[in-house]
Amino acid sequence: MATATLFSNAADISADDYCVFGLATCFLREDGEFHQVEIVEPIPSAALEAILKGIPTSYQLACAKSVGEVVSGDNPQITPEFPNTAQFCDNFTERVIAACRTYKTRSQAKDYIPLGTVRKDLNYSLDKKRILNAVNVVRTEDNVKQHSHTHNVL
Repeated sequence: MATATLFSNAADISADDYCVFGLATCFLREDGEFHQVEIVEPIPSAALEAILKGIPTSYQLACAKSVGEVVSGDNPQITPEFPNTAQFCDNFTERVIAACRTYKTRSQAKDYIPLGTVRKDLNYSLDKKRILNAVNVVRTEDNVKQHSHTHNVL
């Protein structure tokens, strides 16, 4: 029996496919002040492996779900593991598709968090704030001075 595809632009992703979703604490900068927001976003397999090795992370929890539990049609839905105040990340469906593909190519990563379970034993830290609307302004003073002989053939 063939499983129907969930996304019109990703025929290889079905509602039964495995994906890990995280609840991240992020910040928005407005008028020089930071406002905390909780974001639900998919976690690719490589990032999950690093997080589970104990690196500091902004994720409070990680939850393994089938894609169909979180995305219905083109509309994402907050599941009971996440607070109702949480928001979805930008480009959520595109990022879900990309994250699902990482678990298809590295199927052993599915063993870290079994389907339907939640891990809260992450090294949660806000020492390095994830600022969502940060603007990087490049100035002339940021240029690195090179030695005069750098590009000369000797």
